[in-house]
Amino acid sequence: MKRFLLVSAVVVFVIVAGCTSVTQSTGKTTLQFTTSPSGAEVYLDNQYSGTTPCSLSDVSVGSHTLEYRLTGYAPWNSSITVPAGTSSYFATLTPLASQTATTAPSSTATTIQPISVVVQQPTVTITESTDTLVIGGKLLFSGTCKGSNSVILMLYGPGIYKNGVKVAEPSVGTDNSWSYTWNPGTSIMNGEYTMIAYDKQKLASDKVSFTAVGGGSITISVTSATIPQGNTASFSGLCTSGAKAVRLTLYGPGQYSNGVDVATLPLNADNTWTYKFTFDLAKPMGTYTMYVHDAQNTGSASVIVSVVSP
Repeated sequence: MKRFLLVSAVVVFVIVAGCTSVTQSTGKTTLQFTTSPSGAEVYLDNQYSGTTPCSLSDVSVGSHTLEYRLTGYAPWNSSITVPAGTSSYFATLTPLASQTATTAPSSTATTIQPISVVVQQPTVTITESTDTLVIGGKLLFSGTCKGSNSVILMLYGPGIYKNGVKVAEPSVGTDNSWSYTWNPGTSIMNGEYTMIAYDKQKLASDKVSFTAVGGGSITISVTSATIPQGNTASFSGLCTSGAKAVRLTLYGPGQYSNGVDVATLPLNADNTWTYKFTFDLAKPMGTYTMYVHDAQNTGSASVIVSVVSP
């Protein structure tokens, strides 16, 4: 009898352990974020992830921290457990009321009304000198801040900026203005960046986005290096400098001796581009060179085509 009970206990333990193993969640999922009012910054695990309403894919199933921030409203934060499948997280944000401090000076002769002092909610603004930074160059950020003697600048983007990096804390002048010149050199990666400006207590914020362009590679090829006059050549290539477009310039005999810009092309989603050019009978025979540059001239490539008798 004892042996039977022992065997039964082992079987139950194995079954329970097996059930526990099966119910453990694994994989990735998609989260949807909304707030009332909308426009709040979303921070998942202390990383800026967009502005409500928005969604974030490829999130690990399990425990995370979630925070919503919106100027004029109290921060909302919570620990969440993300299940498998798409999940939605909504929060109603609470406005920050003006803080009132009351003092009543003592007097034995007369009654004096209390003095109310209203503490203003801080405000912050930020602008940028350009929305495209060529790697190796500088970018000027400036704005205003009321209710704080300095602003905190946090940068989010590729590489080391994935989780946000504090890049500066410029002082605010007597006219409530501030400015900061960011000079990262050539060490940054190309891609999309977001700079967020906070007041010192992080009660208010504003943000701007920009694209860093440079590095990577630019290529060009042609279907045939020899094109009969009157025929069409198909050019194609790749641009991974972070630019949104490429420009094609043709050099050759006659009117093309000093170069002529023949096209500006937006890049495809995979950073490739294609272009067809007809060497009609009005274009003299000879050797032509087609150059491709990215839109900010951070790099180029070329290919030679010989136009021969038809």
